[in-house]
Amino acid sequence: MRKKLDLTEGIFPMPVLMVATYNEDGSVNVMNAAWGTMQERGNVALNLSEAHKTVKNIKARGAFTVSIADAAHVTEADYFGVESGNKTPDKFANSGLTASRSEFVDAPVINEFPLCLECTFIEYQDGAYGCGVIGKVVNVTADESVMDGDRVDMDRVNAIAFDPYTHGYYKVSGRVGEAFKDGLKLKK
Repeated sequence: MRKKLDLTEGIFPMPVLMVATYNEDGSVNVMNAAWGTMQERGNVALNLSEAHKTVKNIKARGAFTVSIADAAHVTEADYFGVESGNKTPDKFANSGLTASRSEFVDAPVINEFPLCLECTFIEYQDGAYGCGVIGKVVNVTADESVMDGDRVDMDRVNAIAFDPYTHGYYKVSGRVGEAFKDGLKLKK
């Protein structure tokens, strides 16, 4: 038997993405965004309203980075979601994290988050069904600690996901299968 639930974002897991930009004065701004995905290979779509300081910065600078939040930094990641850059311009400094300047785009790379996509701004979609920020990924970096040879080991990334039903964070780990292979067992 199935139980009817209240309408919510409803897709689990939702990524916990750290979207980083530079403010007008060159200081670092980061926000927590759960509504983001790859639109197609090489393009990121972030469902963000224009009221966010981050969106204003993206439009002004033409660039941003998207880092995957990890369990080791869940407190900082949550802080970037509960504090607004519009009200607290130095919120990144308050986090205690550090950043480096991207070599490819005018945006910061947050050093403590293990996986980062560096993006140029393509467009802002603001129609009734628009996605918000669309960006082109021009570079991807990973900390050596999460690498297994030339490949990212997602268990080492220790990524977290947002649960929209209980407002919790969960670790995303433990490989359970082989994509594009396991299903072939059922093919007739």
